Amino acid sequence: MTEENDTTVVEVPAALAGARLDAGLAKLLPQHSRTRIRGWIDLGLARMDGRVCRPRDRLFGGERITVAIPRVALVETEAQAIKLAIVHMDDALYVVNKPAGLVVHPGAGNPDRTLLNALLALDPGLREVPRAGIVHRLDKDTSGLLVVARTPEAQTALVRLLAARAIQREYLAICVGLVRSGGSVDAPIARHRGDRTRMAVRTEGREARTHYRVVERFRGHSLLRVALETGRTHQIRVHLAHIKAPIVGDPVYGGRLRVPRGATPPLVKSLAAFKRQALHAERLALEHPVTGESLEWTVPMPADLAALVKALRIDAATAQ
Repeated sequence: MTEENDTTVVEVPAALAGARLDAGLAKLLPQHSRTRIRGWIDLGLARMDGRVCRPRDRLFGGERITVAIPRVALVETEAQAIKLAIVHMDDALYVVNKPAGLVVHPGAGNPDRTLLNALLALDPGLREVPRAGIVHRLDKDTSGLLVVARTPEAQTALVRLLAARAIQREYLAICVGLVRSGGSVDAPIARHRGDRTRMAVRTEGREARTHYRVVERFRGHSLLRVALETGRTHQIRVHLAHIKAPIVGDPVYGGRLRVPRGATPPLVKSLAAFKRQALHAERLALEHPVTGESLEWTVPMPADLAALVKALRIDAATAQ
């Protein structure tokens, strides 16, 4: 990784007198998040009237602050030409329809062939954006919509929208069991005590809220529309399993294969062959980080999910 700095100089107005340095700089440099600015201060990259300072230092007004803003190049991450379905593209962002099976970011067991590798091949300029512009993730085997920032400024704005819960994300999920009505799950999520690769509902976890409503019921399954209010790891999968409606095919939270009594052979075959969680990010809505325009995208469920729904409908009709 290579790193260079761009120097920015700001003068503190009297209106910010009494504010903490990190909070004041976040107002003076709104294109960067307060968390990012605090990190620069901790690294000694911000000097106030020529001296190194701390995030909690108070401002009086009139100070001259010099910030050496790092420019990071992700040269150690290889660009790989992987075909992506781009739903929307402009100077500030991409919206991608991610297929099931594609990992979003390199990690243990998945060093390459990820969405990040594909984005760098699509747009080399993303090397100048932290995490190549990725601001939220989908699990490897969840399909659907994901937004990517093309500039640091757009990324900061999108992160703020996520934090303010101003980005709407809706999913379709095929669940085991007959969910009788819509509702919400308000249950904190943390790492599982015995298995660090899993998440679990735990009282000491971070707040997590999921809203759902029934779209269609079959004989032993339900098709739900799910909306995230928060965005915890595996949140939908954990919350639906918590209310005894685990997602079909979920290898971690779904439990054993369950087939309705007297199910048609095609349905039995479809359920046995479905080896990923039946979860699809269908809808994404947000305020454009530059223009402020309200934007919304939807994508249909992929072929494997559509085939499973068809098999469930045929089975339900046969039983009538």
